[in-house]
Amino acid sequence: KTEEKKLGGVIIYICISVQGGVDNEVSLTAYITIALLEVPLPVTLSLIRNALFCLETASDQKENHVYTKALLAYAFALAGKMDKRKTLLDSLEKEAVKEDGSVHWQRPGKEPEVDLPYYRYRAPSAEVEMTSYVLLAYLTSQPAPSREELSFASRIAKWISGQQNPNGGFSSTQ
Repeated sequence: KTEEKKLGGVIIYICISVQGGVDNEVSLTAYITIALLEVPLPVTLSLIRNALFCLETASDQKENHVYTKALLAYAFALAGKMDKRKTLLDSLEKEAVKEDGSVHWQRPGKEPEVDLPYYRYRAPSAEVEMTSYVLLAYLTSQPAPSREELSFASRIAKWISGQQNPNGGFSSTQ
C-alpha cells in the first residue's frame, strides 16, 4: 500500500507492507505516524496530533493484536508519551515468550518450533519485525531507558541476533 501526504508543499510517500498479518486502520495509522515522527516532524503538527489522538483511543482496546501493540508502543515512545508506552510495554511483557535468557513475541496460534537435529529454527519475518519494534520502544525513552529496561532490552536483542542467518541477514524482512 502507498500513502501520500502533503506537508508544507512537500509530498511524502510512505510505502507500507504490513508483515505481521495485521491489516487494520490502527496498524496503518501507527506505521504512518512512526514514519512521520522519524522524519522528524514535530508532535505539535496537527496531522501528528490527530494521528496520536486516534492511536491513544485505539490503544485502550483490549483486543489489540500483539503486533499492533508493538507498533503503538514505538509510536508513543517517539511521541514522548511515556505513560502510554509503559502501559503497552507492561502488557506486551505479559505476552512475551521467555526462554534461554532471551525474550521475543510471536503471533497468537503459531505452531510451536520444530526441534530437529542439524537444523536451527529461525522465526518468520513478522516475528522478527514485531520483536524489533518492541526493542525500539524499550530503547526510545525520554529520559534515557532505566537499568531494568536496558536489561530487558538486552534479552530482546539476544533473541533478534540469534535469528540472523549465516550471511548476517534475517528471513525475508523489509
